[in-house]
Amino acid sequence: MRREVRSREPMLTGESSIMATRIRSRLAVAAAAALIAAAGLAGAQPFHRGHHGGGDVVMGIAALKDQLNLNTAQQTQWDSAVAAGKAARESARTAMQNVHATLQAELAKPEPDLGAVAAAADAARNTAASAHRQARDAWLNLYNTFSPDQKAVVKNALQKRMARMEKFREKMRQWHSQGG
Repeated sequence: MRREVRSREPMLTGESSIMATRIRSRLAVAAAAALIAAAGLAGAQPFHRGHHGGGDVVMGIAALKDQLNLNTAQQTQWDSAVAAGKAARESARTAMQNVHATLQAELAKPEPDLGAVAAAADAARNTAASAHRQARDAWLNLYNTFSPDQKAVVKNALQKRMARMEKFREKMRQWHSQGG
């Protein structure tokens, strides 16, 4: 004996079935494109994590300028490092604008090419990573010129930062273990 499976939706026929299929496929394309764009955005913006110039610990030096008593040569390198960070952020912003423009152009087509959006997101991520490395290297070059006293200031600041981060992690572990 054969059981007939009934759908909870009424049977669609003719044009309404085609329209429903088109709507579903467009929603799927939009969702996939949004996911690709979000992934590209997250990967292409390394400078928006944390405080004082980025997710890279080395760039945390920027918050310590007043405590470091820089000499003239160090001040010149400081200015170069700050400029490299600004250039990296601008580069990432421009690259993400290109990803957004590519996504809009593809979504305007009847059949968007999500591969083109993914390629634009990959290019944005690579551009941002390269600029980020240049900025990080500028800060490392500056750090290498520091005296032992200046390095101690950086070390103490990093230790305090790590202690704050660990305290926050522990707070989050407790919150999650309580079902939060």
